[in-house]
Amino acid sequence: MISAWLKEVKENAAPEELGMILMHNGVVRGTSKYGAAVQGMKLSYDEGKLVALLNKYKEHDGIVEIKAWINSGELNVGDDIMYLMVAGRFRTDVFPIFEAVLSAIKKEVVNEMED
Repeated sequence: MISAWLKEVKENAAPEELGMILMHNGVVRGTSKYGAAVQGMKLSYDEGKLVALLNKYKEHDGIVEIKAWINSGELNVGDDIMYLMVAGRFRTDVFPIFEAVLSAIKKEVVNEMED
């Protein structure tokens, strides 16, 4: 999936607009935020909110593309939780949008419960 995303962005973006592609791969940790051991997590998300969020942030100046995939269901330690890609012109365009999208996905789109 990530390789396909990279290929698609590089093929479709105007060369003068694409200078950085930033990727995130969230993984289920063996401990919670508070240090307690976990066996895994249950995860769900609102697909409509995700699409709306990505479309909103794609409108920012200097952003070429944003893609996200979120896993759902019963996840074990080591499983992938999410992939996020933000592609754009410069680091100064990409980094703030990347951080904003990642935070918004966690706060507004994903519902999780640790086991």
